[in-house]
Amino acid sequence: MRKKICLLGLGCLLIAGLSEKTFASAPVKADYNRLVAEPAALIGRWDITVDVNGRQAPSWLEVKLSGTKTLVGYFVSVAGSARPVSEVKFDGKSFRFEIPPQWESGTANLVMEGELTDAGISGTMTECDGKKYSWKGVKAPYLKRTTAPAWGKAVNLFNGKDLTGWKASGQNQWIVKDGILTSPKAGSNLITEQKYNDFKLHVEFRYPKGGNSGVYLRGRYEVQIEDSKKDAHPNSVLFGGVYGFLAANEMATLGPDEWQSYDITLVGRLVTVVANGKTIISNQEIPGITGGALDSNEGEPGPIYLQGDHMPIEYRKIVITPAK
Repeated sequence: MRKKICLLGLGCLLIAGLSEKTFASAPVKADYNRLVAEPAALIGRWDITVDVNGRQAPSWLEVKLSGTKTLVGYFVSVAGSARPVSEVKFDGKSFRFEIPPQWESGTANLVMEGELTDAGISGTMTECDGKKYSWKGVKAPYLKRTTAPAWGKAVNLFNGKDLTGWKASGQNQWIVKDGILTSPKAGSNLITEQKYNDFKLHVEFRYPKGGNSGVYLRGRYEVQIEDSKKDAHPNSVLFGGVYGFLAANEMATLGPDEWQSYDITLVGRLVTVVANGKTIISNQEIPGITGGALDSNEGEPGPIYLQGDHMPIEYRKIVITPAK
């Protein structure tokens, strides 16, 4: 009898042990299934399009690893310049981050929430005023060129007479008088009808005291034209900077009411800016689109556009030399 009781007890212990092992392993398996991707799947640069009440607005995100486990980033919203992201929280599928207001209305943080998908990333953006918009993103192209460009013939984008070859982004305020292309007041931007990949661009411009404008390359990357102080420390949002990303190495401005020039070379993502004869940015990479971009389709050709929605600005010469 004692032998049967012992055997029965041993059997119960074996069954109990098997059940404990089986049930203990279930949560581990569930966690493994939930973590569908490593952080490496989110790390990188993303070209984002936000659906703002039916309007497709460009945005951009870069996610990087800081140390061994913390994800940080850089973000360009549908308005404003690139901003740092102190932490991107990621659980293997979904991610989330917040940034304080910049030029947005409202006082709350801007919140980006998204997840990895087969096509890239997608999610919702909650603006600082509480409005929510959906968005989708794809990995940004590297835009590396395997050979040096062969340059074609120079083309005058401004004929000195009228707006042939250009279109306004809205109601047009641009005029041509005495061979000068002028935006006398804040209004629409002016965009070339032709689109370009790699090119060399020469522009001659003049702005008034307090002036603020810019030249957009491929319609996505702004080289800042701004009435910066001659003794100001260079900054990416001041004269000659690639807005929010690249600062000039010196302040080469001649000041307001003076004719000045930019000679800009763009090959892939690499840009060189020569301001008034001085090289202030030399073959530097533009990480992504800047605020005010027309779209986030970085792999495609794009127009030249002149910012006219801030302050008055004048141009007297605009010449582009496209790569063949």
